[in-house]
Amino acid sequence: MVHNQVDTSRIQDMDSGEKRLNELGYKQELRREMTLFKTLAISFSTMTLFTGITPLYGSSLAYAGPASLVWGWVVVSFFTWFVGIAMAEICSSFPTTGSLYFWAAHLAGPKWGPLASWCCAWLESIGLIAGIGTQAYAGSQTLQSIILLCTGTNKDGGYLAPKWLFLCMYIGLTLIWAFLNTFALEVIAFIDIISIWWQVIGGTVIVIMLPLVALTTQSASYVFTNFNVAPERTGISSKPYAVILSFLVSQYSLYGYDAAAHLTEETKGADKNGPIAILSSIGIISVFGWAYILALTFSIQDFSYLYDPTNETAGTFVPAQILYDAFHGRYNSSAGAIILLFIIWGSFFFGGLSITTSAARVVYALSRDKGIPFSSVWQKLHPKHKVPSNAVWLCAAISILLGLPILKVNVVFTAITSICTIGWVGGYAVPIFARMVMAEKNFKPGPFYLGKARRPICFVAFLWICYTCSVFLLPTYYPISWDTFNYAPVALSVGLGLIMLWWVLDARKWFTGPVRNIDTDNGKV
Repeated sequence: MVHNQVDTSRIQDMDSGEKRLNELGYKQELRREMTLFKTLAISFSTMTLFTGITPLYGSSLAYAGPASLVWGWVVVSFFTWFVGIAMAEICSSFPTTGSLYFWAAHLAGPKWGPLASWCCAWLESIGLIAGIGTQAYAGSQTLQSIILLCTGTNKDGGYLAPKWLFLCMYIGLTLIWAFLNTFALEVIAFIDIISIWWQVIGGTVIVIMLPLVALTTQSASYVFTNFNVAPERTGISSKPYAVILSFLVSQYSLYGYDAAAHLTEETKGADKNGPIAILSSIGIISVFGWAYILALTFSIQDFSYLYDPTNETAGTFVPAQILYDAFHGRYNSSAGAIILLFIIWGSFFFGGLSITTSAARVVYALSRDKGIPFSSVWQKLHPKHKVPSNAVWLCAAISILLGLPILKVNVVFTAITSICTIGWVGGYAVPIFARMVMAEKNFKPGPFYLGKARRPICFVAFLWICYTCSVFLLPTYYPISWDTFNYAPVALSVGLGLIMLWWVLDARKWFTGPVRNIDTDNGKV
């Protein structure tokens, strides 16, 4: 339906990103105020230096020892570049807030576009909303360790937050992020600029200081070549299986770079700056993340003690124990460990804030195209700040519901992480596959164009995404029981099954994908 006519007199003075947006059939509604640095800050904050590595470091280290963990980061970083490059090319051509969802619709063509965009939008929405939960859970876990060390230790009568308080912290963080996202985007962008410096400076301090403070450090041989499975701890004796699971920390950490694409309707020169932000985020995280893993691993004092439930951190959080051993061993005080844990907690806070921003943009874009129940409610913008505030609070509410099992279930984080990764990364696969198989004559390239290299790059990226989604469905501990069962496959099967059933019975009759709100004549997508 035609709602507005493009004012051709403005085209000469129009931002390049806004011009391409109009060509695609959308008018500019959100404020286009984000610079490259601000967009990079939000993208970097969504990936974050600490938030992926810290909560899964202990379990990944336990599966196969340090060598598999350390080299796993290098391997995963290598394949992540294929995904990032493929997405950067598409982002350059389609600088829209709907990003992956919009890309899928246009790249798949008129016949398959509605189904492709439906699948992609729901996968991405599930992944991002679960992503808020992962940040809230890991942030609460870090705060739990900070409180424990501030009040003594597990050995000296320190206070270990019970499940009900842990859930309160989880809910509190989620509500704070939603509240902040209700303000103008400039506030979020300002906070995220603080975030990038927080993580760069804080990360540098931790990476340099931790090995220097530790009384002893592990040898290079131990860090880079020591490989051993721990069936007594994980129940897994198969070496190949242990290696696969030890890579999970890297696969969970190295995504989120599409956050820059969600903000392209609000970014100046988005057809150029969007791809730059995506690739820059991957580069920064690849280097800093590896350095952080090395700093933690070199600083291990006693491997077996890290998992001892009677240790100072109650065996609940391996990085916290490594920090405690280093600072208490040298200074007989846990103050340094608490300060560094606070830096790490700040990273979770900033990461959750950025993911809430991205999740709300995806829900807003899907609502704008009538693809979600009560779309008229969720697509409303705040009258003053021009941000999708209703979508923000919807995402927060669902994220809180995901965390309620904390009170009864011990493997909540495993399930939420798996749902987040499969939904978020799985959403990448749809537009990348469509780009790989589409006729080149139907693609209008942006400033960042791969040319003949696009098919092999997209092929490797697609296979890597399929592999990543598959491994997050695997059991992570044996023997399998209610306490160790990874229920993500069940949750995803039910959720995606209902979504696809809705498509077959009803949505396919009316859902057409992105709805244009400008009349435009454009031969290519």
